[in-house]
Amino acid sequence: MKICVYGAASSEIDELFIEAGKDLGRKMVERGHSLVFGGGRGGMMGAVASGAAEKGGEIIGISPKFFEENNAEIIFPNCTTLIQPDTMRQRKGLLDETSDAFIMAPGGIGTFDEFFEILTLKQLGRHNKAIVVFNVDGYYDNLLKMMEWSIEKKFITEDCVDMYKVTTTAEETLDYIEKYVPEDIDISALKLR
Repeated sequence: MKICVYGAASSEIDELFIEAGKDLGRKMVERGHSLVFGGGRGGMMGAVASGAAEKGGEIIGISPKFFEENNAEIIFPNCTTLIQPDTMRQRKGLLDETSDAFIMAPGGIGTFDEFFEILTLKQLGRHNKAIVVFNVDGYYDNLLKMMEWSIEKKFITEDCVDMYKVTTTAEETLDYIEKYVPEDIDISALKLR
């Protein structure tokens, strides 16, 4: 299975997150999966890719050309495939199209953007792939509270939080993805807010 991992590019994050990322990458490959990611060498992205590379896994990096041209991000050197679209929108589309499941590892604005887009697309019936929030060291606790607050205030429906699974370990994350059974989505029955 090709699994997309969204995550931070920052190399200034705590080592605890780096180790969790490497562990996830290693376990993905040990369990027969390929990594699809944003192509960066640093942060959570680089950590997951490093773990996957240690085990000789397939690593598909998707990073816009302008990142490299503007020195915005250094590309992970051991991608087995590197795709360089022109725009961020193309990048997100390729991450989506190439992947069978999605993991939101700890990250910043770009990671939030990727997660909420893929969640919105699932809510709209555009895909029915597994989505996991990998909540390392409680990183996403406040985001999850915001989701509950939005439900309480009627900005989103309760079924929205059923569209993703929150996990805290690589094993739990991969177990969920491997056992995930897509349900038929009837877009006419969805309550959108």
